[in-house]
Amino acid sequence: MPVIFTRDGMRRGVLRGIPLLLGIVPFGVVVGVIALRHGLSLAETLLMSALVFAGASQLLALELWTDPPDILAVALAALVVNIRMVPIGAALSFWLDHIKGWRLWGSLFVTVDHSFALSVAEQRAGGRDAGFLFGLGVFTWFGWVAATAAGHLLGAAVALSDENPIFFAAPASFVAILAALWRSARQDVPPWLLAAATALAAQALRLPAPLPLLAGAFAGAALGAWCEGREARP
Repeated sequence: MPVIFTRDGMRRGVLRGIPLLLGIVPFGVVVGVIALRHGLSLAETLLMSALVFAGASQLLALELWTDPPDILAVALAALVVNIRMVPIGAALSFWLDHIKGWRLWGSLFVTVDHSFALSVAEQRAGGRDAGFLFGLGVFTWFGWVAATAAGHLLGAAVALSDENPIFFAAPASFVAILAALWRSARQDVPPWLLAAATALAAQALRLPAPLPLLAGAFAGAALGAWCEGREARP
């Protein structure tokens, strides 16, 4: 079936993105609160969220933020964490390879883990409208920027302790992505277990962040790719 890009696809992407706000909003609020704690103004926080648009790397960058900031160290850390977007982009080739211009580059800019997961699920269900990815990504982008702004304002008005449940929003948001990608225990559990075990082993070896995250991600991705390649062979 040919790949298309329509307004209806974008609309369906927006509608599918509404439940994601349950995870995105608390995560964005946490980033906004932490940005305030590190001395960023509301305008700086909004600019970071709008241009970087990557919660994990923003959190890591804020943790490494000093006064004055070591720009090179922060930029390299964000780059290392966001390297995962390379295999994510490749995995979305079923749509991205068939669109060009602003549709392609706009979709790439607003693609994050959540839109990736739902787009893969949509494609597996027979979806062929690449507008789904773009609409979902743009909606997620607006939600993320608004949530970080709300977090910055909330942090200025209310003192939140480090034990506040809202700070669990970041890991909970990423764990929830697994539900959209689930296929079967045989296909999914081994790569996930390997990813978790590799990350924990790297952490036990006291490797600096974000190396445990990257080691786990690439180990799980490699096993998953090998398994799918083996099944695809006649």
